[in-house]
Amino acid sequence: MRPPTTPSVKFTYDDFLHFPADGKRHEIIDGEHYVTPSPNTKHQVIVGNLYMLLGTYLKTHAIGAVFLAPFDVVFSDLDVVEPDLLYISRERRGVLTDKHVRGAPDLVVEILSPGTRKTDETIKRRLYERCDVQEYWVVDPELDTIKIHRRANDAFSSVAELSVEQHDALTSPLLPGFSAGLAEIFASPL
Repeated sequence: MRPPTTPSVKFTYDDFLHFPADGKRHEIIDGEHYVTPSPNTKHQVIVGNLYMLLGTYLKTHAIGAVFLAPFDVVFSDLDVVEPDLLYISRERRGVLTDKHVRGAPDLVVEILSPGTRKTDETIKRRLYERCDVQEYWVVDPELDTIKIHRRANDAFSSVAELSVEQHDALTSPLLPGFSAGLAEIFASPL
C-alpha cells in the first residue's frame, strides 16, 4: 500500500517578498523556490560589460532601457525571477512599475554558472518562452559563447551560437544598429 502523498507547496509572490536578504538570488518558477549563491568574478565582468555596451547604445538610440539584477520580473504570482540583465523597449514600457517588472521584458540575459546551468538552459528558457519574452541570450563564461533564442510565432527558435573563438559579434533585431564583439563582452578589465 502506498502512503498518501502530501500536496507540494507552491510559493507565491507574497512568499517571495518575505525571503531573507541574504545575498543569494531567490526566484520562484511555477511555485518552486530556487536559490543560487552570489555570482563569481567572471560573471560580474561579463554582465558589467554587456550593461555598459547596451547602455552606451541606448544613450544614442532612445528606444528602451536596460536593467541589472537584482531586479524582480513578476510574470505571475507563481513566477518571479531576477535575470542577470534585461531590456525593455519603449513599446513595452507599461510592464515597468516603481518596484519591479510586471510582465515580459523584450530581452532577457542569463549568465551561466555551474549551479545555474540546468535551470537557465531549460527551466528558465521554457518560462521566458511561455511568458512572451522576445529574445533570450544564454551567456556561457566557460566556453566564451552566447546562445541566442528568438521568438518565432509562439516559441523560441535557436538562431545562433556565437563565440569569441570565431570572432563573432552580437546583434539583435530588437536593437537596430547594435553590434558588440564577443571578445569585448568577455574581456577582463584587469
